[in-house]
Amino acid sequence: MRIFVPGRLCLFGEHTDWAGEYRKINPKIEKGYTLIVGTNQGIYADVEPNSTELIIRASLNDGKRHGPLRLPMESSTLKCVAQEGGFFSYAAGTAYQFLTHYRVGGLEVDNYLTDLPIQKGLSSSAAFCVLIARAFHRLYDLKMTIREEMEFAYLGERMTPSLCGRMDQACAYGNRPILMVFDGEGINLIELDVGQDLFFVIVDLAGSKNTQEILRRLNQCYPFATNQIQQNVQKYFGSISAEITQAAVAAIQQGDAQLLGALMTKAQAEFDQHVVAACPSQLTAKKLHLLLEHEPLKPYIFGGKGVGSQGDGTAQLVVKNQESQRKAIEIIKRDFPQMQALQLTISKLNQIATSADLGH
Repeated sequence: MRIFVPGRLCLFGEHTDWAGEYRKINPKIEKGYTLIVGTNQGIYADVEPNSTELIIRASLNDGKRHGPLRLPMESSTLKCVAQEGGFFSYAAGTAYQFLTHYRVGGLEVDNYLTDLPIQKGLSSSAAFCVLIARAFHRLYDLKMTIREEMEFAYLGERMTPSLCGRMDQACAYGNRPILMVFDGEGINLIELDVGQDLFFVIVDLAGSKNTQEILRRLNQCYPFATNQIQQNVQKYFGSISAEITQAAVAAIQQGDAQLLGALMTKAQAEFDQHVVAACPSQLTAKKLHLLLEHEPLKPYIFGGKGVGSQGDGTAQLVVKNQESQRKAIEIIKRDFPQMQALQLTISKLNQIATSADLGH
């Protein structure tokens, strides 16, 4: 069986997935509102059952191959490999969840192609967990819903050192824009219609960031704020982000690219004001701001912001139309040759077309 799982782009509401879960401890925290969309870049694999082992061969987006990793389908081994972290920990953690909850054998997974940028805020690790979950589901006919696949992928990733929230595994839903609302343990998913085609440029900033450090520092601001920095973080991931994200939902439904871009610019400015001080080493993001403030791009874009956990990983720009999308990519290739630009078009037909401009 052949399986494809896309990456996930968080348009608005980054970090509010895990922040909203803290409402079960502190009800004064605002619900989390996250607006996401799938990409057409992702992870491709051939999968087949194996009676006794988990066997993984993997490809990175630079073409490098990893593995094969061979693990017995035995709970203590899978748990140990997951908790150690590293490249194969996500598969091991997800396999552990299926072994614990279902009477399954193993898997043989040949991830023969990955065209999704890794560690750039596009949920490559979550996509791999969803890939493993979907393989168990389909090969062993477990009759799961997409929500259940997503939940098992989340539980699998949480066994690793990753501090992911529940937003990341929404790549299981493919490529329609989705609003996710996080209220303690509860999650509500709302699929959105798109008023008009919307055009974006997604930019790998060719920088580096430590997502685990960002998550560790920001989680220290919850569930109860004890100083001004922590109060500011809770305010941004609470009322400020909620208001901006809900306005962005309306902009997508109306197909209003200009409003969507203005909301991105506003979200970034508020993030910089309220959140950066909690983890300045990772969130100051000089490359991100250099791109967002680049004068030659301004005639072609309505606005932009960071992606995922923020930092110098990935940026997203709302461009004016298809021609502006092409021009913006040309300018980025010329002025930031180390960066990589991806086109993203959210279409009125709810189909998302993406293509990589690798800049090679």
